[in-house]
Amino acid sequence: MRLGVIFDRDLPPERLVPFAEALDALPAVHDLWVVEDLGWTGGISSAATALAVTSRLRVGIGITPAPLRNPMLLAMELANLARLHPGRLAAGIGHGVPAWMAQAGVAAPSPLALLEETITAVRALLRGETVTLQGTSVRLDGLSLVHPPQEVPPVLAGVLGPRSLALSGRVAQGTILPEGFGPKRVGAALERIGAIGDHELVTFTHLYVGDDAPEVAEAIAPIVADTAAFLRAGPDEVTLAAGTAEEAAAQVRGLWAAGAGTVAVRPIGSDPLPHVERLLSAL
Repeated sequence: MRLGVIFDRDLPPERLVPFAEALDALPAVHDLWVVEDLGWTGGISSAATALAVTSRLRVGIGITPAPLRNPMLLAMELANLARLHPGRLAAGIGHGVPAWMAQAGVAAPSPLALLEETITAVRALLRGETVTLQGTSVRLDGLSLVHPPQEVPPVLAGVLGPRSLALSGRVAQGTILPEGFGPKRVGAALERIGAIGDHELVTFTHLYVGDDAPEVAEAIAPIVADTAAFLRAGPDEVTLAAGTAEEAAAQVRGLWAAGAGTVAVRPIGSDPLPHVERLLSAL
């Protein structure tokens, strides 16, 4: 059971270095996850920065949108990071938010085909293979990496819908579930994934620790509303690691028990580390 912490996209990028250094000093934290959302920050540059200033943490990229990333270039970037920091990288690839991809002029005619072909190509390139792929969306002709990594990083699919979950089980080494999933929904996702063999399930979840119930409710209310809209679910169906330290820890344990190999918490607010430290005290 692994615990990760997400560097929230709304935090100024210059805070990433002290944040990563602080987490690296907390042995109970296994991962630092960085974000690639349109208009916020780039996942590759954030991961490179975090890896460079830490010595122990695995750094996960959550999540590069396949429509924005040519698979050959993405494989080159991931291989570079994996060679410089062996065994400390996890790469998430997803569909991207459809509206954002349309705004950027890269909306895919077949998002499922694009994601499957991108993950398949990137994984093969990282293994040192020469790749020729004439797919629906991805076309590569005899390409390979000059410097493939000796320790190949896992490639995970950041997905939500049933067909995408099944795709992840077929072609990825793990699945990243978005914020808001509770234990019951995690279990259902695992059934949809249906992977045979090792397949890491990473679940993101918002974190807010406080002893004053009304203050906690006020802090998480907008997050619950936004998450419910994204998941197309009712607010009562959204799960957060929120409340007292013991209550937040119980939510994290529930996700582990449901089958999440890694729970990555996303602290709410401008001062994230105290929430992480209080959670750790109760786990």
